[in-house]
Amino acid sequence: MSRPVSKFAASVFSNSGRAALLGSVLGAGLFAGVTSASAVELTVWSGYPEMAPFYQHVADSMKAAHPDLSVKVEAIPLREHEKRVALGVTSGGAADVIELAVSTATRYLDNELMAQAPDDVTKFVNDPANYNEFFRNAASYNGKVYALPLFRGQSALFYNTDMFKAAGLTTPPKTMDDFSTYAAKLVQRDASGNPTVSGWSMRLSGGGQGIAEKFWINMFQFGGNLLEQAPDGKWKATYASEAGHKALKQYLQNVAQKNVTVEMPADAEAFERGQTAMFIRESWVIGDIATKAPNLKYATATLPMGSIVAPVNLYITGTGDKAKAAWEFAMAANTPENQLWLLDNVGWLPNRSGLDFSKIVAAKPNVAAFVEYPSTYKFFSLPTIGPADEVLTRVAAKLTDAFANPALANDDAAIDKVLADAQAETNSILKREGILAE
Repeated sequence: MSRPVSKFAASVFSNSGRAALLGSVLGAGLFAGVTSASAVELTVWSGYPEMAPFYQHVADSMKAAHPDLSVKVEAIPLREHEKRVALGVTSGGAADVIELAVSTATRYLDNELMAQAPDDVTKFVNDPANYNEFFRNAASYNGKVYALPLFRGQSALFYNTDMFKAAGLTTPPKTMDDFSTYAAKLVQRDASGNPTVSGWSMRLSGGGQGIAEKFWINMFQFGGNLLEQAPDGKWKATYASEAGHKALKQYLQNVAQKNVTVEMPADAEAFERGQTAMFIRESWVIGDIATKAPNLKYATATLPMGSIVAPVNLYITGTGDKAKAAWEFAMAANTPENQLWLLDNVGWLPNRSGLDFSKIVAAKPNVAAFVEYPSTYKFFSLPTIGPADEVLTRVAAKLTDAFANPALANDDAAIDKVLADAQAETNSILKREGILAE
């Protein structure tokens, strides 16, 4: 795992009683010492289209103090966003405020292409009252603050309660074996036996490295990790293992049994259209369902062992007054009011400490699976290493090839070879970068 997360799991939601105090004290002094954003135009780049209303909401919240501030939000799908950032940052044509996952931002920090936070922002981020240690570390590089924490990806199960009832299922799956058993009961077929509604929508194609991330989430439920960090700080691939074998075999068996197929509609869109009975995804889906399928009957549940935690930060480029205004915008995005607005209206989980989620959970019970979980629940995050994207993309390519050959499901040796070959390639990338653990 890229960082120890036990402290995160124990305390990120432990400070709700201080929310009102934090809102009044920090809200009043949030912009102290930061240059006014008057007569400045900022551009914000996001990799999540659903985040556009949030950034506009933040801009609107600043209007009273900064009536001449203009904010242009450009939110596009994640993989396109990552390509745009790679081109823009290296050519000097990037936006003023850039939203990036920590694992992706590392390559730019390695090459000194992002601005270091000013003193006031550094003090704000490093205050334990504002952020858990996990997020403070995620916003820092070589001991210095380079970003404002914003939100995180964290997974849970979404399931269609009407479909569960029709299949005679009264509770969500508790184990990974249950997932396969449930998928077989939930799949709906036509007269020829072809599936029309998948029992379990699994990420089988598209999305590049997202395939590897979703595989990692499933493998984590079996007790394994894609990469692990050695005491010396270096890394090695660890998925050619019993846990990796079980996870890949489960994918292949579900494809072979046609509980799901590569060609079937998938992910949130399929769930919202009633084309799949269950799938694993992040909290933003709650807001998406509210907008696109408000009458859908569904519930959420925690996963058997734990979840990925993928922190996303706001990074600033450039210098001078425009950069100061950009930092002020990023700070405004982190007020308690705006962070709660983010969860309530978009669905992503805010990274700020001291927030009181009780009203949101009462109104939207499906949020509970993301903010209320067993004390034994575990978390992992993507590694903050330069070649992280390359590693995940190459693993995803190997997995995609395997998913297209369901005959592998009954060949344990072939499954092990797929994993061993992929792991060798991963370790060769780590070795090339000088970060392969012995």
